[in-house]
Amino acid sequence: MLNVRFNFITADPARLADSISFIESEVRPQVESQPGSLGTALYTDAGPGLAILESFWVSGDAMEASEHAVMPQRRETIKRVAGTVAVERYEVPVFELEDPVRSGAGLRLTRMDVEPAQVEDAIEGYGDTAVPWLAETKGFCSTLLLIDPRTGHAISETLWRDKAALVDSRTVSASVRVDTVSATGCVIRSVEEYELVSTSARKA
Repeated sequence: MLNVRFNFITADPARLADSISFIESEVRPQVESQPGSLGTALYTDAGPGLAILESFWVSGDAMEASEHAVMPQRRETIKRVAGTVAVERYEVPVFELEDPVRSGAGLRLTRMDVEPAQVEDAIEGYGDTAVPWLAETKGFCSTLLLIDPRTGHAISETLWRDKAALVDSRTVSASVRVDTVSATGCVIRSVEEYELVSTSARKA
């Protein structure tokens, strides 16, 4: 199954732009050169100095094998951002792409918790409930569901054509969250919004 390493970066806002340049020029090529890489995605919320770097892998084994190679770049990123990097690892059972995604797209990231025993039901419920709703919404491009089966921690990501489409989708997305909770029994922990810097993520 597709896996993702999710790096949540908190930075000095004054140094975020330089840090993003470093990630794009140095970190991304190093990560994408590793065996089993399926690309990366980079998002920012420039105001508070937040960034998310995701790397996608053909399997959990490939992701684990890359750890040694990417560790020096992670340490250098921490130095450059004058902040922190928290690393999370997930499986990606849902990856739906409706329209091409380009720089400047808007990301809505919803953190959720599911009972570990209900993970498979939650995945099925998300595919049956959230995906059809989203696919019919103007400006929708893509959705991913990230989940850790051991803990039940999950992240729903929806990508929208641009910032305006992201804003316009807030009402529909609120309804989708209500239906998703009803269908999956999950608990919503937070809703965040970011801007896409770049992506090369693919299913295979």
